[in-house]
Amino acid sequence: MQTRRTVSARQQKKRVAATIPKMKNLPDYASRTLSNPLYDFVERHPRLFVLSGAGISTESGIPCYRDTEGQRTGRAPILLKDFLDSAFTRQRYWARSMIGWPLVASAAPNAAHLAVARLERLGLFERLVTQNVDGLHTGAGNTDVIELHGNIGRVRCMQCGDETSRAALQPRLIADNPSFVGLAALPVADGDAQLEGYDFEAFLAPSCTCCGGLLKPDVVFFGEGVPKTRVEAAAAALEQADAMLVLGSSLMVYSGFRFCEWAARAGKPIAAVNLGKTRADALLQLKVEAPCGPTLDALASELGQRLDKSA
Repeated sequence: MQTRRTVSARQQKKRVAATIPKMKNLPDYASRTLSNPLYDFVERHPRLFVLSGAGISTESGIPCYRDTEGQRTGRAPILLKDFLDSAFTRQRYWARSMIGWPLVASAAPNAAHLAVARLERLGLFERLVTQNVDGLHTGAGNTDVIELHGNIGRVRCMQCGDETSRAALQPRLIADNPSFVGLAALPVADGDAQLEGYDFEAFLAPSCTCCGGLLKPDVVFFGEGVPKTRVEAAAAALEQADAMLVLGSSLMVYSGFRFCEWAARAGKPIAAVNLGKTRADALLQLKVEAPCGPTLDALASELGQRLDKSA
């Protein structure tokens, strides 16, 4: 009996192929299920816990942290300890941010963000959690998004807690650092830029206008824990959901991957739309290796038509 149960569990965890050959002479609903397993997954699990990552924002022009193999691209991320302890690290961060911020500031929600907002309006969400800090889900119309890693559009004083917008800080950076204005550098993730070879010690890093304290973008740096309240809220939403859907995330960072671990332990099926390898590939019931934009746009359109017909 134990052997049979083990085999059955393994069979249930087998990943469904993203591309299934069409078969002839099938009813419409069966043909749709075979040709679009993602549609079938969402239709069978209408209370989704959705986790999005950087791959959903690439079509908005915001670079990813990782390649299709899940390997980090560009420089290593700044550690919280280094940012707090080193004036030079802060100078380099804000110099690169001054050059890279305009790309994030001008980014608009793409087809994937808009489709996710439509799925929410169709009532298919338990909760949307994002690893992204660009605010594009909210811009697309999603409500009550859990921004797991914060929002790059806010800046907070580490001493008095005063909060201001990143957009309001940009003119100060420019006015205080005219020698850095107009420098060109390749953009990287989260408003950063590959600005190297400059005298960063000449850069005037911003300070709090209220108390003179150290300013930090309101995002979770490496070496910094995700606030407990966000994790608890996300975990509670996952508990109420009947399945998990991952959108554009390699899940290489544990703060996102742990939700897949928790879902798997609870017996909740997991699907992913992502180009390339993910850390949770062995846990997925379904993986669609395709761009998020057209995939989710088609999904939202088909689900919307189905609900309209049944209304």
